Amino acid sequence: MKSTYYWFVLIVSIAVLVASCMKSSDSKTATADNSSSSSDNSSTTLSLSAPSNLTATGAAGQVTLDWNTVSGANSYTVYWDNATGISFSSTAITSVSTDNYSHSGLDNGSTYYYKVAAVDNDNTTGSLSSEVNAATPLPAADNLSASGANNTVTLTWNTVSGATSYTLYWDNVSGIDSSDTAITSININTDNTTHDNYTHSNMDNGSTYYYKVAAVNSSGTGTLSSVASALLSADILGSETYEGHTYALTSNTMNWAAAATAAASAGGYLATLNTKAENVWLYNKFGAFGGTARDLWIGALDNVTEDTWYWYNGGVSDNISVGAKWPDGTDKWASGEPNDYNNGTPGEDCGTIRGSLNVSTWNDMPCSNANGGHYTAFYGIIEID
Repeated sequence: MKSTYYWFVLIVSIAVLVASCMKSSDSKTATADNSSSSSDNSSTTLSLSAPSNLTATGAAGQVTLDWNTVSGANSYTVYWDNATGISFSSTAITSVSTDNYSHSGLDNGSTYYYKVAAVDNDNTTGSLSSEVNAATPLPAADNLSASGANNTVTLTWNTVSGATSYTLYWDNVSGIDSSDTAITSININTDNTTHDNYTHSNMDNGSTYYYKVAAVNSSGTGTLSSVASALLSADILGSETYEGHTYALTSNTMNWAAAATAAASAGGYLATLNTKAENVWLYNKFGAFGGTARDLWIGALDNVTEDTWYWYNGGVSDNISVGAKWPDGTDKWASGEPNDYNNGTPGEDCGTIRGSLNVSTWNDMPCSNANGGHYTAFYGIIEID
């Protein structure tokens, strides 16, 4: 009996032990399965896709970027450098809230490279876009000037920092742009500095030529300058450009009427002086042109009513009669002028600038050049719009 009881207890104990082991194994298997499931879920977390159609457009001092919106993006980060090979380690512009960006404050004449990535609400950065680049053009050359003489136009301009050469665009009609005839590689002197001047030779007399210039470096051709023009004629001693107008000096002295005729033949009129700056510029350019003091006919007359002066081409109605002043309070006429010297015999009805007197203010003179028997030689100043 005792023996039977002993074997019963032993068999029950073994069954309990086996059942316990099986439960422990199942628990471990379940834990392992759960762990595996968790690991699988973690590995399926995907980053935001790369922005597509990234473009870059360069302008003076800035590059404008644009790209397609990424679904799920909370913001964007722009990565950039001035060398190719953009990565997550490149300089970053963060928290860009739209699908475009203007990168300003850049150096002109340089090329910049970019990639963009989307960022989600958890601040996780997505994949980088493809790389794009854009150049910021060199600035326009200032103070382009064209001086014309017989068959030749001489051009000068201010040097542009960073330029390695210049391209000159020209035509004999106005409206110059980069599609016009180009003179390229105006560049290196023997001292390795760049030219800031050019002589355009063997041109036809009887035409007005128009020019713009652009600086060039490894990033491309820069911004076009303002226009300059010059009139070429065997009857023109020289011409210059100011504020988009061409001014020319007749090659010979003549009376006022002949000067007006020469101006009309060239497609212009005797100069109309609208501002003090224009007046002073004209005197400085032509009052001692070529190192010779020159007296100049301008387009002012009082031949209708004495002491009532007007511009004969009808273009300006400002006061130019006795006592007329510029806006800064300085006089347009020289001291004591106009005075119709010698009591109107033969009469002083034509306006002049007297380079021989070293003044930019005006004098009235006889239109025929005669003044009390004294002959004074005058050149015409032609203005062409």
